[in-house]
Amino acid sequence: MARTSNKEQILREGLETVRRRGFTTSGVRDITAAAGVPQGSFTNHFASKEAFGLEILDRYFADVGVLVETTLRDGDLPPLTRLRAYFDAITARFEERGWRDGCLIGNLSLESAEHSEALRTRLSEIFSEWRRPFADCLEEAAAAGQIRLDLPALDLADFLLASWQGAILRMKVERGAEPLERFKRIVFSSVLR
Repeated sequence: MARTSNKEQILREGLETVRRRGFTTSGVRDITAAAGVPQGSFTNHFASKEAFGLEILDRYFADVGVLVETTLRDGDLPPLTRLRAYFDAITARFEERGWRDGCLIGNLSLESAEHSEALRTRLSEIFSEWRRPFADCLEEAAAAGQIRLDLPALDLADFLLASWQGAILRMKVERGAEPLERFKRIVFSSVLR
């Protein structure tokens, strides 16, 4: 009889463990304990903790991709409405989590980029891919006369993502929505006018 794979359980519970505790402070023992599996199960599925980190990062970014599709790429809404919908949807997710944990992509950027070339490279790829739907919205908003682009849309998209990540860090510190709401007020009243 074939043995049941614990990989899905390790990924699901391990992702939550890393979100709550951080990547560097979450040991294999913590991850497998949260998943309710023996430690050996981890090494059956992952060559290293770094390999596990890459998989949870891709899993998290896939979930972000779903949100991007339902907000930033929703062609039924005007471009700036789509941008606001994206930021509002993320804000709602953080509220559900009690303003804790933040963004795994941002957290791993802070924790691991100096210690893991593989994670740093993947994070760089993610940011490069993530900015594209923002840039598309900005270009559409400019074409519709909603905003004036004084610099390349990809540069402004990078700025928005970096600023949003900073607001998320402040949200974690302040345990509340104000840094996120401040970001949105400034972006939609000053930056994108």
